[in-house]
Amino acid sequence: MLAQLGISRPMAMYELYSRVGSAAKIVNAREHIREICPDISDRFVKLLSTLEQFRKRAEEEMEYTEKHRIKVLCMPDPNYPQRLKNCPDAPMVLYSLGNANLNARHTVSIVGTRHCTAYGRELVQAFVRDLKNLCPDVIIFSGLAYGIDVSAHRAALDNGLSTVGIVAHGLDDIYPRTHRDTAAAMLKNGGLLTEYTTHTQPKAHNFVQRNRIVAGCTDATLLVESARKGGGLITCRIAQSYGRDVFAFPGAVGAEYSEGCNNLIHNNTAGLITSAEDFVKDMNWETSEESKKKRNQGIERTLFPDLSPDEQRVVDVLSKNNDLQINTLAIQSDTPIARLSAILFELEMKGVVQTMAGGTYHLLTL
Repeated sequence: MLAQLGISRPMAMYELYSRVGSAAKIVNAREHIREICPDISDRFVKLLSTLEQFRKRAEEEMEYTEKHRIKVLCMPDPNYPQRLKNCPDAPMVLYSLGNANLNARHTVSIVGTRHCTAYGRELVQAFVRDLKNLCPDVIIFSGLAYGIDVSAHRAALDNGLSTVGIVAHGLDDIYPRTHRDTAAAMLKNGGLLTEYTTHTQPKAHNFVQRNRIVAGCTDATLLVESARKGGGLITCRIAQSYGRDVFAFPGAVGAEYSEGCNNLIHNNTAGLITSAEDFVKDMNWETSEESKKKRNQGIERTLFPDLSPDEQRVVDVLSKNNDLQINTLAIQSDTPIARLSAILFELEMKGVVQTMAGGTYHLLTL
């Protein structure tokens, strides 16, 4: 019901959520919320006092999601995108449709202008095709918009890769409508994701808001074509603020839709790439054959390594759910982060785990 207030997760709402512990506790304590959070703003107190009027709307939303098999992902849900969860302005609730693993080992967002050229489309096609050969488990994220976005989704589908579209409206409709067939195909190999409830229209500010989800769900953001200003540049700036890698394809000097990319590269805010090979190398992602080789080497080198009880506990967690962020690993292993960092260092030295792009830890001896 808190999402019905129209506040997906501004900093103040998340602070409240963190202090109280759950949405249910906030609702139950709303009449004396100042006793728990004395510094809560008058605006929030007023909003919480009107919460009951949103109950019917929340019930309607729940009924719709159940009927149409839409997954409602709250932050404690293990299926909630863990990369996004670590961002300070992540939505408290997401709505997901399809079969995508939002916490896949490798994720990349491909963004750019809605007015892409043949050059841009060809870059996307070649990049995704080659990326499939190098990292067949990668998931492609984008915004299902015209131009580079939909080209990225279609290239992923053409190459058998899972792809996720982050939309700026509810899942009861598709915008733009000309992309409905593509969206339908994505539900069979990927899906759609949004923070907006049904009947939410694709208003201009929603597109800017959704860019943070595009950036936050992935290890890296790739800008293919962009004018001097554009939504793709906004996504890149957000990704950079999250500490994620940003890359751009260069374009011809003076070309309108290469200007944004060239500027990012010139200002050292994006790495220059010309191929999927460049990208995989810069991300330190292994190809499938290299991964198998390294994993086998790790098994041969440390088939039964001498592990301390603390190290074994961390390995046990990773063996059940590999490729975890340190915060998630700390919770699941019940180990303080300071102690966990030391344990992970020792495990890396023993060849048991490896740090991957995006700050995840991968167990090599599976």
